[in-house]
This record gives sequence, structure tokens and C-alpha cells, in this order.
Amino acid sequence: MGFIFSKSMNENMKNQQEFMLAHARLQLERQLTLQNEMRERQMAMQVAWSREFLKYFGTFYGISTILLTARAIKQKKPAFLFPIVPLSFVFVYQYDLGYGTLLQRMKGEAEDILETEKSMLELPKGMITFESLEKARREQSKFLMDK
Repeated sequence: MGFIFSKSMNENMKNQQEFMLAHARLQLERQLTLQNEMRERQMAMQVAWSREFLKYFGTFYGISTILLTARAIKQKKPAFLFPIVPLSFVFVYQYDLGYGTLLQRMKGEAEDILETEKSMLELPKGMITFESLEKARREQSKFLMDK
């Protein structure tokens, strides 16, 4: 009689473990999907911000270029053209970020760093562990109790 109950309990326990494993996997998949959705939305906001900024900066850049060029021609001083150079770099960067391939190039560079330069990504003193967190918590708790 005890063997039957034991076998039944073992089978129930095994079924329960399989259910818990499937549930944990589903929860992890949902978390990963949620994190990816949030990342995509943040990136979309960054690109949208860049495009909006480009509209305003492009207007400023165009007016400034026209006025500086007219002044350089009118006063015959090419020094008025020098501010156009750094403004051009900012304009091209923003255009590349909003409408060009800058994000794809950055993604490729990031993938290269992850594959070939993994040591650059290591945290000082290594990964945070439960033990190191507990040690810091206890030290902070002692410090607060001493006050």
C-alpha cells in the first residue's frame, strides 16, 4: 500500500516540477520580450528625437550658412566662413543618426566589441554575487545601527 502512495507522490512531484519549470521558462520568455520591447521603444524615441532636432538645427544651420556666406562675400573676409565647418559636422552627424546608417554601424561595432574585446566589458571586482550584496548590506546595517 505504501509503495502505491509513494509511486503516486513521486509521479505528482515530477509533474509539479515539470509544471514549475515550464512556468519559469514562460515567465523568463515574457521578461525577455518585455525588455526587448522597452529597448526598441527607447531606440525609436532616440531616433525620433534626432529627427526632430534635425529639423530645428537644419533650419538654424541653413540660415546661419546663408548669412555667414553673405557677410563673408560682402565684407571680403573669409573668416566668417569658419563657423560653418563645425556646424556642418553637427548637422551631418544628426542627419546620419536620424536618417542614415549610424545606428547600424554602431550596432556592428558593438557586436564586434562583444565578440573580440570582451575584457573591456568586465566589471571591476567581477560580477556582483549574492554574498557580496549580503556583505554590503550587513556593513550598511551595522553603520546605520551605530548611529
